[in-house]
Amino acid sequence: MELLVVGCGLTGAVIAREMAEKGKKVLLLERRDHVGGNMYDFKDEHGYLVQKYGPHIFHTTEKSLFEYVKKFEEWNEFNLCCGACWDETYTTTPFNFSTIDKFYPPEKAKRLKEKLQANFEGRKTASVVEVLSHPDGEIRAYAEFLFENDYAPYTAKQWGVSPKDIDPSVLSRVPLRFSYEEGYFDDPYQAMPKHSFTTFFEKLLNHPNIDVKLGIDATEHLTIHQGKIYYDADCLEIPVIYTGPLDELFGCVYGRLPYRSLRFEWHYSEQDSIQPAPVVAYPKEDAFTRITEYKKLPVQEGRGSTFAVEYPIPYQEGQKMEPYYPVLTNESQMQYEQYYMLASRVKNLIPCGRLADFKYYNMDQALKRALQVCEMIQE
Repeated sequence: MELLVVGCGLTGAVIAREMAEKGKKVLLLERRDHVGGNMYDFKDEHGYLVQKYGPHIFHTTEKSLFEYVKKFEEWNEFNLCCGACWDETYTTTPFNFSTIDKFYPPEKAKRLKEKLQANFEGRKTASVVEVLSHPDGEIRAYAEFLFENDYAPYTAKQWGVSPKDIDPSVLSRVPLRFSYEEGYFDDPYQAMPKHSFTTFFEKLLNHPNIDVKLGIDATEHLTIHQGKIYYDADCLEIPVIYTGPLDELFGCVYGRLPYRSLRFEWHYSEQDSIQPAPVVAYPKEDAFTRITEYKKLPVQEGRGSTFAVEYPIPYQEGQKMEPYYPVLTNESQMQYEQYYMLASRVKNLIPCGRLADFKYYNMDQALKRALQVCEMIQE
C-alpha cells in the first residue's frame, strides 16, 4: 500500500483512480456497504432507478470536468426542472416571470416585470439577498414575498437555524430569473449517466492498483499522536486522504461540527405522475422540505411512480445517519478552522471533500478538488 484513501464518494474515488494510474497501490476504505457515496443509486422493487441519498445530476461550466466523467460512463443530456409549491400554487424554480404571473394580479405583474428588466438590465439573474436590499419598494417587496413564503421557511427546516444565521452563499444558491426561462441550472454541461451513478463508480474504481474494502469505519482504526497518524498500531508514512467529518477524526475535541442529515420516506403510487417536476419543494409543510419523483430523474417508462419525501434532521454520530450538509455559520467555520489546524500538523494527512473541507460542494466542485489534490500529491 502506497496511498490510503478514506471514503468512497466522488472525491476519494477520483483520487484513488488518478493515483492508481500513476502506479501507486491504493487502499480505499469505505464505512458503508457500497461505493459511490451519496451518489449511490439502484433499481427498486418497481424497476425504477432511484438515488438512496437524494437527487443528484452532474452539471458544470467546465468542459474538462465533463470530459473526465465521460471516460468512465456514457452520459445523456438532462436539464433539470424543479419547482416549489405553497398555498396550493405550483411555480417553477428558480423563480421567474411565470412566478410573478401566478401570484400577482395582471397589471401589478406587468409593472413589476418591467421594473425588474429595467433595474437589472443585461442580467439574467440575481440572488434573493441582493434583491432584498434593492431601493425600489415594489422590487424589494417581491423579494420579501418570496423570502417569507419560500426561502425563510425552507431554510429554517433544512438547516435548523434562522436564515439570518446562515452563510449568504446558501441563500444565493437559487437565484431569481428576470425572464420566463426555466431550468434549475444554467451550466452548459448538464447530464445524467446512461446506466447509473453506481456504474460510473464501478468503472472508475476498476483498476488493478485499487483495493476497495467496504464496511470499514476508518475512524475506529486511525489515531493521531504527536503529529503522526496511526492505523491501529502501525505508524503511516504514506499519504492519507481523509474525506470524512474532520471533527470525528480528532475525537470531537473542540465539539461537534454541525451537519444536517436527512430522513427519507419512500413511497410508490399507482398514479403515473404525482407532481409537475422531478424535484419540488414544499416550504410551508410542517416537517418535510421536498419530494423527489425518481421516475422523472431521469425519465423512465413504467406504470406508477416511485418518490421520496425528504425530512431534514440534526446529524448525530453513531445513529445510523449520514452527515449530508455542513451548517455554515460564522461560529461553525471558526470551529472548523481549529480542526483544520490540528490536521495541518500531520504532514501526510490530506483532508478533502465536502465533509473534510466543511464546504457545500456540487459534484463538479468535488471532482475539481480531487484533481487538485492529485496534483499536490505528485509535487
